[in-house]
Amino acid sequence: MALEHGSLLADVPVNLAEEVFQPLLARPGLKIERIVSNGQASPEGFWYDSADGEWVLVVSGSAALEIEGEAGQHVIRPGDWLHLPAHCRHRVAWTDEAQPTVWLAVHYGGGDS
Repeated sequence: MALEHGSLLADVPVNLAEEVFQPLLARPGLKIERIVSNGQASPEGFWYDSADGEWVLVVSGSAALEIEGEAGQHVIRPGDWLHLPAHCRHRVAWTDEAQPTVWLAVHYGGGDS
């Protein structure tokens, strides 16, 4: 068995026009990825609506998510996490413009969320 390893904070891209999604581990029903945002937000009127659940942790930077049907924003900073069950419609309101926001996202098969 070969071990795999890395660092979430190594080679963090900065000042890119688009978010970067880097797969770290994929298995049936499970995907773990690093997401790096540099001031990006979801387009106006766009909502994520995934059949899979998602658990996200902010490692550095900051962001705010909006959940459909809820007032206000969920602001998350380093160490904060948020569980988004399957079909929880959400959008990224903003990400830190002063520094990269590094996320750890765990996607898992829907239905058991």
